Amino acid sequence: MNILVVYKKNFEEVHDEGLMSLKAILQRLASPEHHVDYKPREHVRRADFIARDLVIVFGGDGTLTSLSHNIDAATPVMGVNSHPRTEDPEGSYGFYMDSSMATFEGDFETVLAGKAIANELPRLQAIIDTTSGNRFTTDPAMNDLLIANTHQYAPSKYHLRRGDEQCHQQSSGLLFSTWCGQGAWLRNAMSESEFNHLKQQAQQTRTPNHYFVLARDLSPEQRDLMPWAWADWTDQETTITSDMHRGYVVPDGWDEVHFNRGATITVNADAPTLTLLTFRTTIEAKLSTSDN
Repeated sequence: MNILVVYKKNFEEVHDEGLMSLKAILQRLASPEHHVDYKPREHVRRADFIARDLVIVFGGDGTLTSLSHNIDAATPVMGVNSHPRTEDPEGSYGFYMDSSMATFEGDFETVLAGKAIANELPRLQAIIDTTSGNRFTTDPAMNDLLIANTHQYAPSKYHLRRGDEQCHQQSSGLLFSTWCGQGAWLRNAMSESEFNHLKQQAQQTRTPNHYFVLARDLSPEQRDLMPWAWADWTDQETTITSDMHRGYVVPDGWDEVHFNRGATITVNADAPTLTLLTFRTTIEAKLSTSDN
């Protein structure tokens, strides 16, 4: 196997000790023909992920989302929580990190035996068509994707289109979320009753290319006039034409992709999936448990 270990490096003792233990376990369990590279998150590049049989992410959910756009659908990812909240109230919840140093040795042996649970996680993408005729696609987003005015004190103005329906709207920006990413930002951007209503709708009609969309901070008049354009669960592409001097698309809260007035941005869940390994339950079951 060709293995890449990407780790969070913040000079905290708990992370350094955990990384040393992880290295010792890999040295003991990995066969001579296995090749293991170690890279801090800050120094990793797209080329580091090419032709890997396994990527081990040592940190928390933020570590994974910050680099997941570099990982293609064919490369399995193992998340190892470097500072679990179950061991320290100040630690990381680590929704996507199903392993920790308490279980890593057995979990890695499960990977070697080919018995880990492979979760195929849908991801979001935005396709930007500029007024000069250029087209490019943003990095895929595991959790959520924001389209908004780069000046947060100014409203986000745009023409919104979904199929044959369209409207002109201004809000605090459009927030898109995958099913698994609903707990990252979406449910905190709505009241509990609003979110539960939207989720109930989602549970009745689910396919891998469905996603949530929310227009943030709309007036009650706009909500009543265009309910589909306020909060929705859809498998159709959402297209906006910018009426902002400068806006941006932000996948998973990391990389900002800027656009100007007149640009068209199309969002869907057709990005390459992410193969995330778990060991005791599926991500779907873990999400259901976290809701209860």
